[in-house]
Amino acid sequence: MKKTLITLFSLFLAVPAFSQDKEEDKGKFTFSGYIDSYYLANFNNPRDMKNTGASGTARAFDQKTGFSLGLVQTKIGYATAKSDVVVDLAFGPNADLGNYGNALGPLGNGSSLVIKQAYFNWKATDKLTLTAGQFGTHIGYEVIDAPVNYHYSLSNLFNNGPFYHVGVKAAYAVSDKFALMGGIVNGVDQLYSNNEKPGLIAQVFVQPVSGWNVYVNGITANRNTKDATTGTTDAGTYNLLDLSTTYQVTEKFLLGLNAATGKQNYAAGDGKTWGGFAVYPKYDFTSTFSLGARYESFSNTNAVTGLVITNTDGSKTGVTVNSFTITPSFTVADGHLLLKPEFRVDSFDKNFFVDGDGKDTKSQSTFTWAMIYKF
Repeated sequence: MKKTLITLFSLFLAVPAFSQDKEEDKGKFTFSGYIDSYYLANFNNPRDMKNTGASGTARAFDQKTGFSLGLVQTKIGYATAKSDVVVDLAFGPNADLGNYGNALGPLGNGSSLVIKQAYFNWKATDKLTLTAGQFGTHIGYEVIDAPVNYHYSLSNLFNNGPFYHVGVKAAYAVSDKFALMGGIVNGVDQLYSNNEKPGLIAQVFVQPVSGWNVYVNGITANRNTKDATTGTTDAGTYNLLDLSTTYQVTEKFLLGLNAATGKQNYAAGDGKTWGGFAVYPKYDFTSTFSLGARYESFSNTNAVTGLVITNTDGSKTGVTVNSFTITPSFTVADGHLLLKPEFRVDSFDKNFFVDGDGKDTKSQSTFTWAMIYKF
């Protein structure tokens, strides 16, 4: 009994020291975000800018001519030594387009639409981090956030997604030059799972030499819904393998590459493929002025993903497109304001657009003046 009392008394005395340690380990709040807007001129002068495709820009986000708001982001973070949480809320036209899978909640409302990311990380060890919630995709070279991308318009590889995932993942840093990530998610761009087969995501990171970063990314998922009558799920699958790499050639010259191949089908049998690649050279002339370009070739000849021609009988015809983008970037207002005048040409192998005179054309040229304020 005496030993028990002594033990309890010792624990009682230890509480203040323990609480003091916890007080010293208080977390830190952060708040950041950005606003982006743009002016877009389409030299085809299309009549109808309501939809992408035949009379639009064939892009995921910058679809409207004239002045437009892109996206408004408010990002709240809280971090301690062992964990952190991110609440990333987005508003505006690009938020709606990039988060389409979250458009409706269980009661038919759209409150989930504003959630771009909402996740927490637990640093289980110095090398192992566990993540749960809704997080941006690991796939691709570009992201939704305008300040992070060099070019304002997004590549066709990005436009074909995925954009985000809902699920759990684990990342393990073997060293500062080699890391692995794997996770389980609700399919592709899905707030809720539409079948009993969750998707799997993975990433391998290597740094062969200093300045050269290589990411090999993948996802496999079932895209078909479960039949309410039979209780069976169709054999439709979605598989994507992606390579994203950057090499800092010199202190001022950066070279990037993104390549991807996808395969999907919506019934039993062989799937159809799509894919492409993009090259990103960029040169920093000064700390406030740089010049970058992007050349991309994207093939969807099997009409299995985005960028298709819808025929009069409802059938789809696949296309191939080569795109070239050049963008000077100016940083002003103490680094808060980015000004990006961008010129882009998209050349298809078939008539894909309709100009202002109602004529079919294979190509499109656009000029965009993007204005991005980050804080």
